[in-house]
Amino acid sequence: MGGKDAMATTPRILNSTTTKISADLSPSSLHHLDGFLRSMGVYWTSFPSEYQAKDSFSHLTRGILKVQHIHPGKLTCLLVVKPAILNAFGGMHGGAVGSIAERVAIACAKTVAGKDKELFLGELSMSYLSAAPPNAEVLVHGSVIRSGRNLTVVAMEFRLKDSEKLVYISRATLYHTPVASL
Repeated sequence: MGGKDAMATTPRILNSTTTKISADLSPSSLHHLDGFLRSMGVYWTSFPSEYQAKDSFSHLTRGILKVQHIHPGKLTCLLVVKPAILNAFGGMHGGAVGSIAERVAIACAKTVAGKDKELFLGELSMSYLSAAPPNAEVLVHGSVIRSGRNLTVVAMEFRLKDSEKLVYISRATLYHTPVASL
């Protein structure tokens, strides 16, 4: 395929000190994997340093989600289905839906749990009812169902903006990390 010239440069995936690479993978396979990850824009070394911080938006979702309304226990965001988050069939990719649902759930939970609380995802359930087409505007409504001392449960609805058609629903359980007392 690429021959010796394609293998002349070492893939960046090999330069990572945190990446564990199986000995069963050939250098050619690693090179092709490296190229695929770069072409999809999901390779970690392509992220600017300001986006490598904890809880920052991923490379795929940071440019497509805009907050519309914030109220205690409620959050509405506008999502534009751009080509970067489409699957092979032309609909919104399920992984992108899950990633956005997690972000919206955390943001919604922060409206009632408080800024000092660290939250982590314990469970995320998704129902894929229909596909969001390319360039569609989707309203993501998040609302807190329950919030207590140790956990917060958030429900989300993804509706097409123009027709109000329900395309995805999600429910997330977020656990509160206890604040350390010294």
